[in-house]
Amino acid sequence: MPKRKNTFSSWRRRLAQRAVHAGWAWVQRTGSVSAERPGRLRFGSMGTGTRLAFPLGTVFGEPWIHLGAHCIIAEQVTLTAGLMPDLDLGPEPILRIGDGVVLGRGSHVIADTTVTIGSDCYFGPYVYVTSTNHSYDDPHQPIGRQWPRMEPVHIGPGCWIGTGAVILPGARIGRNVVVAAGAVVRGDVPDHAVVAGAPARVVRRWTPAEGWQPPLRTPAPVPIPDGVTPEQLLALADLDEETAAALAALDERSAAGPAGLDHRGAARLTGPAGRGPAPLAGLSEETPTRLAELDTEG
Repeated sequence: MPKRKNTFSSWRRRLAQRAVHAGWAWVQRTGSVSAERPGRLRFGSMGTGTRLAFPLGTVFGEPWIHLGAHCIIAEQVTLTAGLMPDLDLGPEPILRIGDGVVLGRGSHVIADTTVTIGSDCYFGPYVYVTSTNHSYDDPHQPIGRQWPRMEPVHIGPGCWIGTGAVILPGARIGRNVVVAAGAVVRGDVPDHAVVAGAPARVVRRWTPAEGWQPPLRTPAPVPIPDGVTPEQLLALADLDEETAAALAALDERSAAGPAGLDHRGAARLTGPAGRGPAPLAGLSEETPTRLAELDTEG
């Protein structure tokens, strides 16, 4: 026979589940670290708007860690300066992170000597950056007991570091570089390059003379024009090819109204009767052409 459903027990489980989720959300909010609420951590500096999500990874040597403004440090990110806690590392910062940096969940930045991350860098989850590597010069000693090698690491501004990438000691990465997921980077990487593999190799690069080589396979995304509202975006998403083509044919004189459109296109622009002005009113003069380009590419 089928078991009787315990309605009261089910209700209690749902209530307990909601309480657990609400409690965990409160713990995350309360345990996060910011300049205003640093908790036990005393970083060398922390800019406005920067936040370390809770739960934290391993963090030590924070007096020698300088964090810029508006950074997002995700859960379980490890930030360390020095080989171990409670060392005196001198007067200069060891780990510098610029403004607007995003470190993905589970990433590690290990700065036993100088590590610099430029502004506006985005790191995927589980990226590993280290200025220290094991040495194995002596074949008779366990590798873990041999003194490690240390070299400074520099990551230029505007880089995108993919999931699971490893940045090794001595790496000097230029500005606006893409490091592919899983890549292992050492040595110098030029500006405006894409690197992939283990060890990482340059697979694409931009120069003023030749542009991207090899050429990009897809067109650049078209940015949303300034001043476009969410209601206008919803209306744009509903356009068909015929209406997009009609929009492309509009000139400056058509900005005052939906002239040149058929009855279906005009209805889309003016909206349902009695609901106020057209949702597309106020778009810039470039919008019709951009719509046509998007439609053609799609």
